[in-house]
Amino acid sequence: MRVLLTGHQGYLGSVMAVRLAEAGHDVVGLDSGLFADCVLGPNPADPPTIAVDLRDVTVEQLAGFDAVIHLAALSNDPLGSLAPTLTYDINHFASTRLAKLSREAGVRRFLYASTCSVYGAAGEDLVGEDAPLRPVTPYAESKVRVEDDLVQLADDDFTPVFLRNATAFGFSPRLRADIVLNNLVGHAVLSGEVRVLSDGTPWRPLVHAADIADAFLAALVAPRESVHCRAFNVGMAENNLTVAQIAEAVVEAVPGSKLVITGEAGADPRSYRVDFARITEHLPAFVPQWTVAAGAVELHSAYVEHGLTEQAFTKRFTRLARLADRQSAGSLADDMRPVGARVL
Repeated sequence: MRVLLTGHQGYLGSVMAVRLAEAGHDVVGLDSGLFADCVLGPNPADPPTIAVDLRDVTVEQLAGFDAVIHLAALSNDPLGSLAPTLTYDINHFASTRLAKLSREAGVRRFLYASTCSVYGAAGEDLVGEDAPLRPVTPYAESKVRVEDDLVQLADDDFTPVFLRNATAFGFSPRLRADIVLNNLVGHAVLSGEVRVLSDGTPWRPLVHAADIADAFLAALVAPRESVHCRAFNVGMAENNLTVAQIAEAVVEAVPGSKLVITGEAGADPRSYRVDFARITEHLPAFVPQWTVAAGAVELHSAYVEHGLTEQAFTKRFTRLARLADRQSAGSLADDMRPVGARVL
């Protein structure tokens, strides 16, 4: 299958591109390169690349693809809250535009990377895909809006699928340090402390980057009737944990580290436990492999092996800091387009 993967030079995309190619698919990436050089360890081998901002994609660039896997986004809650207008411009409007152009170009399957954070403050009860959506951030709200738009675009020739990823973790050659497990392990390696700024009580569903890639692979080739215009929570029940439990797994993985729960950030309204029964039933090819405990061990090993530094951890691999540095250096415009990028 010929597949266009947007955001292939990001944290998830760098893992997914390899998985898709290993499965025998003909993969082409699309990325503006915002985080292309945010590499820890050896440089990844990227597929052929369409170097363009998501907002500037043309229908001609989408011709000839059987499927589009859409990962590209301003991809976390703090960034979305800092620049909500840009979040809606890129994550909502540009994503819906991409889907419309994909349908016009004859793409038959459109896999959309949504998020379990659409459930917001769901509390203690397990939430399935039919639960009320209560997004509490611009990032999560943008994902809900795109899902709604894609439902309107679905027809006999265009199959959108919504993969609501749990909070990602795990090593990728293009690392992210601003997600909970990756962040806690990094602090433990660099400072000896596993520092939790909330009170540790919020629930989080977590999923490894490689398991996310495998879920998309399963949805890519599944029978149309199994996935057409459906949402799937991506993860596994064992990885529904409180932030304190996640932190305890890090203490076990990083020798000599100690747990410090400060509570200085106050109560976090994002707390939810997720039901993964639907993906297990309808996409049986998806069998997640990575527990949080195993992921913490993997991250510790990778950080030590590749010589993670405090500078890289807080600047290169933290999204807000990285974009701010690029803007200060003059390589990134205020609208998050790389300087010199073509604007339609």
